[in-house]
Amino acid sequence: MSRFNRLFISRWGPIIAGIAVGVLAPVLVHLGNPGNMGICVACFTRDMSGALGLHRAAVVQYMRPEIIGFVFGALIASLAYKEFQPRTGSAPLLRFFLGMFSIIGALVFLGCPWRAYLRLSGGDWNAIPGIVGLVIGVVIGVVFLKRGYSLGRTHPAPAAVGWIMPALMGLFLLLLLFAPQLGRTPEGDPTGPIFFSVTGPGSMAAPIAIALGVGLLIGFLAQRSRFCTVGAIRDVILMRDSHLLNGVVALVIAAALTNLALGLFRPGFADQPVAHTNALWNAGGMVLSGLAFTLAGGCPGRQVFMSGEGDADASIFVIGMLVGAGVAHTFNLASSPAGPAPYGPVAVVIGLAFCVIIGLTMREPVTA
Repeated sequence: MSRFNRLFISRWGPIIAGIAVGVLAPVLVHLGNPGNMGICVACFTRDMSGALGLHRAAVVQYMRPEIIGFVFGALIASLAYKEFQPRTGSAPLLRFFLGMFSIIGALVFLGCPWRAYLRLSGGDWNAIPGIVGLVIGVVIGVVFLKRGYSLGRTHPAPAAVGWIMPALMGLFLLLLLFAPQLGRTPEGDPTGPIFFSVTGPGSMAAPIAIALGVGLLIGFLAQRSRFCTVGAIRDVILMRDSHLLNGVVALVIAAALTNLALGLFRPGFADQPVAHTNALWNAGGMVLSGLAFTLAGGCPGRQVFMSGEGDADASIFVIGMLVGAGVAHTFNLASSPAGPAPYGPVAVVIGLAFCVIIGLTMREPVTA
């Protein structure tokens, strides 16, 4: 085992990955990404969903190269260390819906767990109820885990299965770079297959090459270290193991220091970028997300990384997030800086009911 690999499977692995995220996310904001959103798996998935025309919210449509880089970075790491293992077979339909509801909850809060910590590090105190909600969601998920909850076991799959998500991300990269259009409406609007925002958060982006490079680096580091913001909380509660939590703490500290250095730290509740001040639904949205991520086996970043190392179940979850983002904006569920959307809280309640039913009814099959 190489010295490099020993470093990343040690307690330093998640810390190094967390520092990388904490430093590079504010740098991406400095270079053009939306405020306190240098890296947000949920928000970027929403933008990609819009870029594909799965929703038509014109202000959040962009094929984010960071997510593409995450998948390719994890792919490169898994191939280099012989961990590319195509696998599938564990309740794919339920994982799809868990992905859908996880991002609906995240878009009620306006951010995934990664962005919750980055918002906190940028001085957005609205992140605090979101993080409290995230912990509550993970705690509920741990209760189900202790009661025997399981979506079943995966099994090896043909190599082609493991290459589907990297191939899809390769297609997305081509769409981003070449921006093909199949036609225009009589009003002159493009008909796709890819769309780009001209205003709003979707129009704010770091240079493609830099964003892709950051994604590749973080994807590589996170795959090696198993970095996971939800697993960090789960492992502390379930096993009293702070291995992954060290990475989250490193992320918050590194991001706060980098924000201070770049002049991006602006403390307060009001007028924070792409955020609202409704504490109840900031918390409620993240309770749903935290529970869904725990039931699925990892935070959205971890799901993206696993999809790059051949896990088709994680790929199904990621596709569920893409579709869920489209649903959230099509059916007026996603929040805005003005506050929760009219039907967002209803969707959170429905999502929680779904997750509780899954948590209560799914058990590992008993073999004779």
